[in-house]
Amino acid sequence: MSFPKFILASASPARRQLLESAGIKPITVHSNFDESQIQVNDPLELVQILAQKKAETVLPLFTDSLILGCDSVLALNGQIYGKPENPAAAMARWQEMRGHEGFLYTGHALIDQSQNRQIVRCGITKVYFAQISDRMITEYVKSGEPLACAGCFAIDGKGGLFVEKLEGCHSNVIGLSLPLLRQMLTDLNYDVTDFWR
Repeated sequence: MSFPKFILASASPARRQLLESAGIKPITVHSNFDESQIQVNDPLELVQILAQKKAETVLPLFTDSLILGCDSVLALNGQIYGKPENPAAAMARWQEMRGHEGFLYTGHALIDQSQNRQIVRCGITKVYFAQISDRMITEYVKSGEPLACAGCFAIDGKGGLFVEKLEGCHSNVIGLSLPLLRQMLTDLNYDVTDFWR
């Protein structure tokens, strides 16, 4: 089996950095998939469909490659949240999140062109949010960080200060579960260490 290129169908710097920290140097391509086309109320199903659509969107650009698409949402009190639309929405979201628990869902779709196979999975991590003050919320929203993140926080940034603990995969909350990716590669008959070359 010839060794494929690894394509990340995402413009997320955090996802790229996760892969690079694990020794995988991806070619990154923004999928530009219009997420509003998908209207699904189940968070697990939603992120898996979106991850798959993102990977499929860049599929025609490559041959004999592995293409990874990912998508994340936060489920809290029966609601599904992606990136907040504006600072006011981010403020309201944090006022709801503080002192509560939510579930961060990240869909992973891995398409192997050389084998004509694909695997779609979802990582789920329980997130316990700290009981923080309105002033902390205001300052965090002013930083701009929560506006760029599904779930309105970045665990690997300032938002990490406002998370008490996690149950499940840490990297899943950043946007890509490294253990889940390893399992998916294994299922496609690859050894993840081969990508360190």
